[in-house]
Amino acid sequence: MKSCLPPDPNPVKPRHALPPNACDAHCHVFGPADVFPYAPDRSYTPPDAPYEHLVKLHDFLGLQRGVIVQASCHGTDNTAMIDAIARGNGRYRGVAIVDDGIDERGLEALDEGGVRGVRFNFVQHLGGRPDMKVFWRVLDKVAQMGWHVVLHLDAQDIVELNDDVLAKIRVPFVIDHMARVQAAKGLDQAPFRLLVALMRDNPLAWVKVCGAERVSVGERPFDDAIPFAQALIDTAPDRVLWGTDFPHPNISKDMPNDGELVDLMFRFCPDDGLRRKLLVDNPARLYDFA
Repeated sequence: MKSCLPPDPNPVKPRHALPPNACDAHCHVFGPADVFPYAPDRSYTPPDAPYEHLVKLHDFLGLQRGVIVQASCHGTDNTAMIDAIARGNGRYRGVAIVDDGIDERGLEALDEGGVRGVRFNFVQHLGGRPDMKVFWRVLDKVAQMGWHVVLHLDAQDIVELNDDVLAKIRVPFVIDHMARVQAAKGLDQAPFRLLVALMRDNPLAWVKVCGAERVSVGERPFDDAIPFAQALIDTAPDRVLWGTDFPHPNISKDMPNDGELVDLMFRFCPDDGLRRKLLVDNPARLYDFA
């Protein structure tokens, strides 16, 4: 089973202070495995990155809020995430992974625990497209909760899913990591043109302008991802989110430095008003922060 590299243990201090209530809208907690075991059928094994590591990073960077996204290595056992949200005392919200067996009572328990959405993975190296019958049934259930769905896609999935899936979703949906488009293929590549059109035309569509290391050719400081993030922010400034993706699972090239990622965000979003939407207003609205 594939193992993941650990995150950079020495984040630099960002050059600029973040606004009050700035939110890391995409981060993870992993384990510790002796308390919260990883799923037996996982496709990778990460190094432990428990709640304490996340809080230490957020305090250092100046991030007062966060959204903990359930990752596939923990499967549908959302216990580590729920525990972290509870320990945060209102600082964190969550996005769960659920299966077809989740009932109203189970969803209500997750909602009470701070969950505000569900995530589906379409990325090939993490298992590929889910059972679409299950996908639509779960979306019907979460619609009743007022939740949204997070979609982890590869770039080509935007093309393949645009008409048959994305156009038919009736709850807010968030596309992770700028749909993992490849910076080397330029702004005019078909998946990115479709993503921009989706953000322009569909009021239910949101996108995370993070994962620059996954969009880039893979060399720090990942500045080749800047034009893509800028285009998405300019297209839909009220439906963009940003996050660190700490602790950066499945990175095979340059491991990001989380302080440098904050600096990168300032470079692609230099306007104070837009940056407040990106970091404060938009996540507060979608994730129900006080």
